[in-house]
Amino acid sequence: MGDITNHEQTVFEEIKRFDEEEEYWSSREFAKVLEYAEYRNFLPVIEKAKKACEKSGQIVEEHFVDFHEMINLGKSAKREVESIKLTRYACYLIIQNADPAKETVAYGQTYFAIQTRKQELYEQASEDEKRLMLRNEMKKHNTALAEAASNAGVVTPKEFAIFQNHGYKGLYGGMVKTDIHRNKGLKKSQQILDHMGSTELAANLFRATQTEEKLKRDNIQGQGKANNTHYEVGKKVRETIKDLGGTMPEDLPVAESIKKVEKQIQKKSQNQISG
Repeated sequence: MGDITNHEQTVFEEIKRFDEEEEYWSSREFAKVLEYAEYRNFLPVIEKAKKACEKSGQIVEEHFVDFHEMINLGKSAKREVESIKLTRYACYLIIQNADPAKETVAYGQTYFAIQTRKQELYEQASEDEKRLMLRNEMKKHNTALAEAASNAGVVTPKEFAIFQNHGYKGLYGGMVKTDIHRNKGLKKSQQILDHMGSTELAANLFRATQTEEKLKRDNIQGQGKANNTHYEVGKKVRETIKDLGGTMPEDLPVAESIKKVEKQIQKKSQNQISG
């Protein structure tokens, strides 16, 4: 199978939810995306995935969490139904046991295989390797965030700089980019994202991805509303860090330049190949 398309990747990203800082997928939404017209026909697939989870030595209850959610019945009527919170790994197992004849299932197999492998590599990586992975993800999602902001009405470079500062204000307790730069004691030529450790980069990546999704999901229009959305998302991430007893991003240590780290990792990799 070839590379997964942006459209198919978006399908799975759009239905991803967050409970505090943890990502999950609703089994009912997942069933719809995988083109199961009746949810009851999807339940046997979930049971197969649970068995596969158990055989792999994982705790089933950590990847398949029962909960209740509201579904729309039309004309503003809603009903509470049983559903399951699925982790990324649970989705991966479900995809492997779903009907391969369905086109979305085939794309899903590629998507979740790639994402699960990325997670495995991240968990096994050193701090420097984690930083490099997150910095590359940050570049990619900043581009996506810029596109979402542009669609919301943030057009010029100056407007985007203001938009970005609103996100930083929320996450850094009122500090804008220049404040963060000064706080870290960086030179004018140095970029703040290049000197963040993995924890700080992860917080900023979460801010960027969630703002991008909210701008698109809520169809935010207008510079003011886009700026406020970015600020509120950043503030929410900050509150989550505080609730978890974490260190505020502005108080985290300055890290070595990511460019230098990248060269060191490349050199190490080359030495391993030649050795």
